[in-house]
This record gives sequence, C-alpha cells and structure tokens, in this order.
Amino acid sequence: MSDTAEDFAGSTSRRIPWTRASSVLLAVIGIAIIIFFGVGRWLFVEDKLEKAQAILVLSGRMPLRAIEAARLYNAGYAPEVWLTRPSEPAASLQTMHIAYLSEDFFNSRVLMLERVPATAIRVLEPPIVDTVDELHAAAAELDRGGGSAIIIVTTKAHTRRVRTLWQDVSQGRRRAIVRAPENDRFEPGRWWRTSTDALDVVREVLGLLNAWAGLPLRPST
Repeated sequence: MSDTAEDFAGSTSRRIPWTRASSVLLAVIGIAIIIFFGVGRWLFVEDKLEKAQAILVLSGRMPLRAIEAARLYNAGYAPEVWLTRPSEPAASLQTMHIAYLSEDFFNSRVLMLERVPATAIRVLEPPIVDTVDELHAAAAELDRGGGSAIIIVTTKAHTRRVRTLWQDVSQGRRRAIVRAPENDRFEPGRWWRTSTDALDVVREVLGLLNAWAGLPLRPST
C-alpha cells in the first residue's frame, strides 16, 4: 500500500508542472488570438475635428488623402492645405535624365479639382524621405507661423503611428488632429482578408516598434 501511495504521489507531482505549462501555453495562445484580431482596430485612431492652422496631406495613397484634405478645407476647418515633396523617385530619375512631375504636383491638381484654390496650397520644404521628415517640416512651419494645431490627413492603418511620431517630433509644443479619409477601404476588423490590409498592418506594427525604440532604423539612402 505504501508503494502504491508513493507511486501515485510521484505521478501527481510530475503532472502538476505539465498542467501549469499547458495553462500558460493556452493563455499565451489566447492573448495572441486577441492581439491578432484586434490589432487592426487598435491601429486606427482619429481625433475630434476642430479648426487648425493648416491641413497636412501626408505623401502616398494618391488621390485618397488629397481628396479628404479638400473636403476638410471646404468644410472650413483650415485656411491652407500643406503638401510635402518626396525626394524619390525624382532624385533617381534625374540621374537618368528623365523628367518627373513630383507627387505634390498631382496632389495639388487633385486639390484644385476639388475646389481648393491654388493660393491656399503650399508645398513644404525641404524634400522628405519618410513620415518623420514630413512631420518635422510641418512642425517647423507651425513654429514659424505661431499656430497651435494642425490637421494631419493619412490613411486609417497609419493613424496611430502618425500620432505617436508627432508626439515625439512636436515635444508637446503643437497639437495634431489626426484624420483618415471617409472612403479609405482598410477594414480594421477584418484586416487579414486582403493582402493590402495585411501588409499595412505588418508595416505599421514594425514602424511603431521602431518609433517606440527611438527610431534606430532609418530609411535607406
């Protein structure tokens, strides 16, 4: 009887670590599932609209962002729309002696088509490489003009990273109102269903990790 009791106690003690390990594994899997299905909604953030000094159109996703900026301008939220001028592909094409009409050219045409007067459109300097450069250019322009807030138009998946980067760039001196186009087709609750949305989520998560780490990774030149 004593041997049987000892064997039972030994097998029970061996099962306890496995039970604990299984519980931890299930908890980790559960958390991973929650993060997977919720990350799209977490990435999409917007601020309440209010009047600002200008509306900044971040580069990319033409003509979606410019159309939204025009809508906000026509609604009276700001007296100007600011564009940025990406350095690429213009610089590379220039070395090949190929003329290139930059992204700001086309964005300005979209804005004017959407009833934004040319006098209300400004292209910020210097040429930019990434979102950080764009935000630095906008913050510097705000400082020069003495404005307290800017509306930044980007796409849904990019909104949280823009807000995070602005907090670092502005150092709390100026406020950003981050907005996304109403007709942006990114689906926060079902981002895994299309390759475009999935790539956006992966890129934004990696970009946020880089931002939280202090931007150790910079664009290649």
